[in-house]
Amino acid sequence: MIKGICETRQVYIGSDELLPDKSQKVWNHSPDGFMWGYGGSGPAQLALAILLEFTDEENAVRLHQGFKWKFIASKYIGSDFELDENEVIEWVTNQQVVTID
Repeated sequence: MIKGICETRQVYIGSDELLPDKSQKVWNHSPDGFMWGYGGSGPAQLALAILLEFTDEENAVRLHQGFKWKFIASKYIGSDFELDENEVIEWVTNQQVVTID
């Protein structure tokens, strides 16, 4: 389960805290870290950070704005959130581009 705690703006994947540092090295949307509930820089940073845990860097960068709008911006600002890891994996899998030779 992915959980966000509004009061502290901390995000956990299971029992491990997700920190913005890794995702900020890839694309620094938000020096202030994570947020959710709207379409800005904090939600973009969170979307990228989550996707970096479930796919490679190229796909995380390519997909994070769409992921932000589907899963992060839609959460209620000012409240905690939960997101099922399996839903993330399924969404990422469905976004893969299939090419026919």
